[in-house]
Amino acid sequence: MTLYIKQHVFTWGDRFSIYDEGGREQFFVEGEIFSFGKKLHLLSLDGRELAFIHQKVFSFLPRYYVNCRGREIAEIVRHFSFFSQEYSVNGLGWEVIGDFFAHEFEVHGGGRTIARVYKEWFTWGDTYAIEIATGIDEIAALSVVLALDAIISADRN
Repeated sequence: MTLYIKQHVFTWGDRFSIYDEGGREQFFVEGEIFSFGKKLHLLSLDGRELAFIHQKVFSFLPRYYVNCRGREIAEIVRHFSFFSQEYSVNGLGWEVIGDFFAHEFEVHGGGRTIARVYKEWFTWGDTYAIEIATGIDEIAALSVVLALDAIISADRN
């Protein structure tokens, strides 16, 4: 399954629409503007919260938590390294590799690729494609990708 994250060009705060391959909106993400640390809500089209992603505020390196259906399922941790960025997804046993500044990376776990993320060029606003492997919980994979996007965006600013 391939999903597309479209970041709106002229919005204040975080707001993303997530579309399927046919261009139909599947989910949307809203961020909290006035909060300590980054907080994102992954919502269904009818407004139900599917996942909550939040940053640990007082941490030496970026650390994010993903809560789905009322329980914490993952902790995304950036590891200390001088020459590259390395991330692990504790709780799910996933690792993340790739070129993060170009938004080209893969999430691996259990000897297979869980998700592949890459930037779509020549689109209005930033659009990222997320290829999620068959049999993977799309909400969990999407939430991890959103947390990684928040870390990358914070590093750029």
